Amino acid sequence: MNNLSIQHEETLDEQIFPYFGYNLIRDVLLPDLLGNESHQILYWSGKSLARKYPLEQIQDVMAFFLQAGWGTLTLSEEKRRELEFILSGDIVTKRIQNNPNASFHLEAGFIAEQIQFQRSCTAESILELKAKQNKVLITVKWDKKDIIE
Repeated sequence: MNNLSIQHEETLDEQIFPYFGYNLIRDVLLPDLLGNESHQILYWSGKSLARKYPLEQIQDVMAFFLQAGWGTLTLSEEKRRELEFILSGDIVTKRIQNNPNASFHLEAGFIAEQIQFQRSCTAESILELKAKQNKVLITVKWDKKDIIE
């Protein structure tokens, strides 16, 4: 009989999850399943996910990222029809270090759809992986002429 007892504790507010399992699904399995179209599919999946979790304010989007375990999202620059976000944190650093081509298109699509919802006009994201800095720049642009009702 083994006297070693391992306890796994998980709370609803702060989930503890093994990074290896997350990495297997996110950066190994999904790209294999989705193939050459993985970036586009993940981007549109992020938009779809955002429609299921509409958030009223940018601060809510930042809080969602922390809660989802996607990293720390900060607003770095705000222009007339453009917002620039920085995605960083331990999970982002680990993903980039384990796979310099890690995809953050799910996150970019999610942000685009949230801004589209908040601004009531079409919005799209452009992302730039800054591997040496262990962060991702996500720029969201919108068109006030293309109103969504």
